[in-house]
Amino acid sequence: MTDTTDWNTKIIAEFRANQGRVGGAFRGAPITLVHHRGRKSGRDFVSPMMYLPNEDDPATIYVFASKAGGPTNPDWYYNLKSAGKAQVEVATQTYEVNVSELAGQERDDVYDKQAGRYPGFAQYATKTAGIRTIPVLALRRI
Repeated sequence: MTDTTDWNTKIIAEFRANQGRVGGAFRGAPITLVHHRGRKSGRDFVSPMMYLPNEDDPATIYVFASKAGGPTNPDWYYNLKSAGKAQVEVATQTYEVNVSELAGQERDDVYDKQAGRYPGFAQYATKTAGIRTIPVLALRRI
């Protein structure tokens, strides 16, 4: 098991044992578990992610393909974009979502809001400047 897989496994177990809450670096942060299928492998994956709720639409949350400021997008981003649908766990609820990518000013506004709440996201944007723009995906409950 890779370090990332092991880390994700621990976060997933903690999330499920504590009604969607986790501690450590993510204490108090909104976390979702996103279920997706590998577009090449066909394997099922679950990825824990911080999210930003849409204040005007409680059926929508936003996730950020930051990869901690890495130079490439995470694999889950491509899986979600390819499928256009996913399943999420938020707190104690599990439901299906449609996936769409934000662009332009809408993307910038949502990302800036997340970076204002969680400064790590501002650091990720700085690390990726000139390399890539961190994608923002809207996950809308079906």
